[in-house]
Formats: sequence, C-alpha cells, structure tokens
Amino acid sequence: MFKITTRQIKILSILFLGAMSFSAHAQDSNLGNWLIYIGNKKLNSKWNIHNEIQYRNYNAIGDLEQLLLRTGVGHNLTENNNNILLGYGYILSKNYIEDTEDKVLVNEHRVFQQYTTKQAIGKVTLSHRYRFEQRFIEDDFKLRLRYFLSLNIPFKQSTDSKSPMYFSAYNEIFLNTKSSIFDRNRLYGGLGCKLNNNIKIELGYMNQFFETKSRDQINIITFVNF
Repeated sequence: MFKITTRQIKILSILFLGAMSFSAHAQDSNLGNWLIYIGNKKLNSKWNIHNEIQYRNYNAIGDLEQLLLRTGVGHNLTENNNNILLGYGYILSKNYIEDTEDKVLVNEHRVFQQYTTKQAIGKVTLSHRYRFEQRFIEDDFKLRLRYFLSLNIPFKQSTDSKSPMYFSAYNEIFLNTKSSIFDRNRLYGGLGCKLNNNIKIELGYMNQFFETKSRDQINIITFVNF
C-alpha cells in the first residue's frame, strides 16, 4: 500500500494551488494545459510495459486540443540504463479551422521505436531518448525523428532526511523526413515531488516552438511505476 506523509501532503497542496493559479490565468490567455499520466509496469529485470495518457487542452480545461493514448513493450539491454521499446499510439486531434470557431477531427495511428539511455553526473540524472515514428494520419503517411534530452536535479538533502522535491527540465526536437524538415521543439522546466518509490508528480511550464509560431503549455504530470 502506498503511504503519503503529512509533509508530502503539504507539498502536493502547494503544487495544486500553483496549478490552479496557472489555470485561472490560462482562461484569459492563449495558455494551454496538458494533463499527463505516464506508467511503467516492470515485468522482470529485462521486460517492461509502457502506458501513457495525455489530455491536452487549448485553455485550462474543457476545450480539447488532443487526446493521446500510447503503449509499448520495452526490453532492457542493461539492468537500468539502456532500454529499447516498440510502441503504438492513437491520437485524436481537434484542430481549429483558421479564423473560425469550428474544429475538424483528425485521427492518427502511430507506430514507433525508441532507445532510451540514462547517466548520472553527481546528483544530476541525464536521460537521452531517440524515437522514430511512422504516422498514419487519416489518408496520409509521414515519418518523424525525435531526440529528447532531460535532466533531473534533486533538492539539497539534509543530513537526517531525504528531500522528495526535485527540479526537472527537458528539450525535445522533432524532425520530419521530407520537406519542411523542422517540425517543432519543446522546452520544459518543472518542479516535482517524489511521493514514494512508485509515484511522483510534476507541475511544469513548456514552450512549444513551431516553424512560424509558438505556444505555451502548463503540464501536470503523474508518473507511476507498478
């Protein structure tokens, strides 16, 4: 059974209040909100199952931009630091038609392969992820490459206890294989709380750069290992 201490409840309250503050601002701006669940089921020392749900909104909540469902089977090449994974994703997008309040529905089925490796530099953990996607978007087919670099820095620990708080940041670049090679770039920074060995939660800010525009997002992310 998972146990949450009084201290962790206080930390979660701070993160929750911060999220509500961001959401209130988002209702009067172009700021979007992503609610993200990322799960990992360890089958044994070699195999794992990845599962993921992302509910993306144009504003605080209630104006769906995209629903993303993703799963995959991974295999550890080494015990903790190198993993290859074969996955599938379904993405439902509701895109605004330019200069109107109308939306068009777009369905995408996605197959992807990825390699993830981690390394520690002192207390800082670096993670590299290389992903190759085959995208079936309605009647179209596209290929895309992605490179993700993240770092995780725990807050200073006292001599008698470990701090559950940490800072998280990443940058991810997306590249197409055809004309208009640059697809987008995501830059993220957030504050996280490790509730126990199985659950952690983050509240962060992301800026997503496209070729001719950019968009701000608030991310609320829950990670679960089970």
